[in-house]
Amino acid sequence: MSGPGPERLDEFGEIERLFRPLTRGAPGAFGLKDDAAVLPSRKGHEVVVTKDAIVEGVHFPVGEAPDLVARKLVRVNLSDLAAKAAEPFAAFLFVAWPNGLGARERERFAMGLAADLEAYGVSLMGGDTVSTPGPFTASLTAMGWVPERRMVRRSGARPGDRLLVSGTIGDGTLGLAAVRGEISDTEGELVYRYRLPEPRLDLRDQLRRIATSAADVSDGLIADARHLAEASEVRVAIDLDKLPLSRGAATWLEQQADIPAALLRLGSGGDDYEVVCTAPSGVRRPAGFTVIGEVQEGEGVEVRAAGALIDPGPGGWRHT
Repeated sequence: MSGPGPERLDEFGEIERLFRPLTRGAPGAFGLKDDAAVLPSRKGHEVVVTKDAIVEGVHFPVGEAPDLVARKLVRVNLSDLAAKAAEPFAAFLFVAWPNGLGARERERFAMGLAADLEAYGVSLMGGDTVSTPGPFTASLTAMGWVPERRMVRRSGARPGDRLLVSGTIGDGTLGLAAVRGEISDTEGELVYRYRLPEPRLDLRDQLRRIATSAADVSDGLIADARHLAEASEVRVAIDLDKLPLSRGAATWLEQQADIPAALLRLGSGGDDYEVVCTAPSGVRRPAGFTVIGEVQEGEGVEVRAAGALIDPGPGGWRHT
C-alpha cells in the first residue's frame, strides 16, 4: 500500500497536517494541541458514548483503500449511536499505522475521515496514533447527545411487543462475498452496502417515540435480536420469511436451492448496520420498518424459515 508521495511526518507534524482540520473549530478540542479535551454540554441532555475498532483482515479486506477504511470506521460507530436514538457530535480517534503504510495512504485515510465527520456533523476532539508491525487497526470513540433518560437501551422489551427491523437485511454479508469473488454483484449495490454502510441516524425521532429496546445490526440480525432478548429477559421469535430484502439479495435468494439455509445466512451474516428494535403491538409501524417477529415470555430466540422452526446456531458473529 505504500508508494511515492508526501514526505512522512513525525507524530506531531501528522496531527498538525492531517487531523487538526477535523476538529471543525470545536473550542474544547484546543486545536489538538493539548493532552485532553473539554466536551461541550447541552442543557437537558445526556452524553451517550460508544467505541468500536476495526482490524485489517477481520473487519475490512487486506489492502482496502484507506479512505474507505476511515469512512467505515466512522459509520460503524455512528450506527451504535443511531440505535440509541442519539445525535452524534464528537469523536476521539486511535490509529495503529502498519509500518509499510506510506504518507500518501495516511493522507487518504485522513481525507476519508474528514469527509464523513463533516457529513455527519462530528468534530474530532483528540486521540492517538502509533506505528505497528501488525495489521492496520483503527478505533473511534464516538459521542452523541440524547434527551435526559431517553436513550433507547437493549433492555426494555416486553412480552407482546413486536420485533421490527429497518431497511434491508443481508446486503452486508452478500457484499463481503462479492468482494471475495464468491458471488456476482453486477450493479455493485451489495459491495457498496458492505464498504459504506449508512448509519440510521434518520430514525432517531421514531425510536424515541416507539422503541422499548433497540440495537444496531452489526453482528447479525439474529445475534443482535438475541442481545435484546438477553438484556430484557424475554424470548424473541423471528420469522425469516419476513426479512426485508434489497433487489440484489432477493435475486441471490431466488437462485438458492436450500431456502431455509439461505435465509439463515442473510439473517446471521452481519454488517448491515440497520436497527432492530421492539415496540408495543398497539403502536403504528413507522415508515421504513418491517415487522419480523414478536416478543414472548421465556428466553433466547426462536427462529422460523420457510414456515418451519430451525436451529439458528450463534446467529451471527461471536467475539472471542
